[in-house]
Amino acid sequence: MPSSFNRWLELTLPNALHLLGILVIALVVNRLLRAVTNLVIKQASPPGRSAQLREQQTRTLAGVLYGAASKVVWGVALLTALPEFGINVTPVAALAGLASVALGFGAQNLVRDIITGFYIVLEDQYAVGDTIQFADYAGRVEHLTLRRTVIRDARGALVTIANGEIRTVSNLSRDWSQAFVDVSLAPESPVEKTLQALETAAAALRGDPAWSQALVDGPRILGVQSFDRTSTTVRLQVRTAPTRQDEVARELRRRIQIEFQKHGIPISSVYRIELAGVSHSSPEAAQAGGAS
Repeated sequence: MPSSFNRWLELTLPNALHLLGILVIALVVNRLLRAVTNLVIKQASPPGRSAQLREQQTRTLAGVLYGAASKVVWGVALLTALPEFGINVTPVAALAGLASVALGFGAQNLVRDIITGFYIVLEDQYAVGDTIQFADYAGRVEHLTLRRTVIRDARGALVTIANGEIRTVSNLSRDWSQAFVDVSLAPESPVEKTLQALETAAAALRGDPAWSQALVDGPRILGVQSFDRTSTTVRLQVRTAPTRQDEVARELRRRIQIEFQKHGIPISSVYRIELAGVSHSSPEAAQAGGAS
């Protein structure tokens, strides 16, 4: 009996040491993985909602990466430990490989979405709260995960986009936005007087405290954009805080109109009428054309 016990002890002591070594290595590798994945986290240094959302997204990304890598480490550790119990791991490894291949074929789109979402978050292409444009869709990002992006468009509808479908995306909320305002003038309008009136309107907008914080650069007059027998077009440029270009352009047009009315500067009166559902060769179309 003692000899049998000694023989069993001699056989299991190396196995126990191997198992202990596998456990220690797995724990050390998991600790290193935690340290490496924490490097992905972007700390919210400026106290703002966008920075906090950015930190939350990167923490989620770090958690996903750590969870996936940790499962791989423990799976390898388990397969390495099974032979110490006299279990042949070859059939288990072959079965796991076949299952992985089958899962990979069935989840190609899911894997593509997750990989694209990983790069979107890691490269900070856009975050929750940004306004983006992708293909025919444009709106504010309401929700962002590794698999999908949810935006609210101009109609108020929530549009869900798989991240794998996103190839080119425009972020309209970074640094600054830009707008161009074209003013069509009547041919008889004096150009110098018109430019002076435009500069007055632009200077008034720049000096207004209610709008100065929305401006990054301008408004400034670029000059005559085009002219022909019917009108002369003068273009102005303005750079604004992100996503505020439309409201600033509307305010600039309002001030220009008031300035033109004050100085009696006529604008172009040429316009076009499009008739829907009426043939241009019909008498009604000819009559409508003559009336316009």
